[in-house]
Amino acid sequence: MKPTTIISLVLLLSLVGCASTTKAPVEDSRTTNIEKPVTTTPVTAAPVAAAPSGPTYTVKKGDGLISIALNHGLDYKDIAMWNGIENPNLILVDQVLRLSPPESAAPGAVFVKPIAAPPNLEVKPVKPIEAPQASAASMNTDNYKREPKGGKHPYSPEALERLHRAEGIKPSETVASAATPVTVPPTESPPVVPTAPVAPTTVANTNLIDWSWPLAGAVLAPFNESSNKGIDIAGKLGEPIGAAAAGKVVYAGSGLRGYGKLVIVRHSADYLSAYAHAKEIMVKEGQTVTRLQKIAEVGDSDADRVKLHFEVRYRGVPVDPQKHLPAH
Repeated sequence: MKPTTIISLVLLLSLVGCASTTKAPVEDSRTTNIEKPVTTTPVTAAPVAAAPSGPTYTVKKGDGLISIALNHGLDYKDIAMWNGIENPNLILVDQVLRLSPPESAAPGAVFVKPIAAPPNLEVKPVKPIEAPQASAASMNTDNYKREPKGGKHPYSPEALERLHRAEGIKPSETVASAATPVTVPPTESPPVVPTAPVAPTTVANTNLIDWSWPLAGAVLAPFNESSNKGIDIAGKLGEPIGAAAAGKVVYAGSGLRGYGKLVIVRHSADYLSAYAHAKEIMVKEGQTVTRLQKIAEVGDSDADRVKLHFEVRYRGVPVDPQKHLPAH
């Protein structure tokens, strides 16, 4: 075999080897999609508010805070405060309202919302004020004595004589005062005087109210548990309406449907009275009124004729006013 032939074969085999060689796949980190682990934040359920203790009421369609308060013998402002209602005209159907102070608070207690301090408020401790240190000489005055005039020397006749000499007391006076005995009269205990038995006190009836007719007119419609929650009294337009008894005005306005311009007066923890269909209201909420004080004028607001609709409520329940009013 010729040398040229051998060289040609070697070159041919090397070319075939290079053609059959495949490159290893190269992974480009710039185009490779690497999935990152997904972290999830656990979702915790919102804390469920504890059910209010004491009597409650579930709001129904057509209810208003004023009507709820009247039907339960309460002040609508108290219900709004106990339930954190800022707008008394905005309550929701199925809303559960607390009808007593939270946590058995005393009636008439004032609930104040805490005022949050601003975040940039810097609180520094207050340094106690140190009293100036006074010298022993300055502390020994006519008004303040630091120690007895005799100092801390032990008692002896000589020391007492020196003390009296410094104060200008004669020795004879010292001897006389020391020699004169002081007689203390014996104390006698005062004679024991028998006390008469105390009669038990009578507890006043808080529901004993001095009722009067708010308007001198004929009764147009008597009390009826199903159709009339009070009595309708005839009157002239603009005639004065007097408070049936002394009390405090808990509502004055026209926010209760079917009552027109209305005044509600609380007389005790149990009794309320209501005066509806007024022409004008002469009092304000929170005002204290006396018996027969003019609180409104007879009118026909939200009514079919001029009249006074008068109600008496015992713990929110309508009762017959004529059973409380004097004979008419």
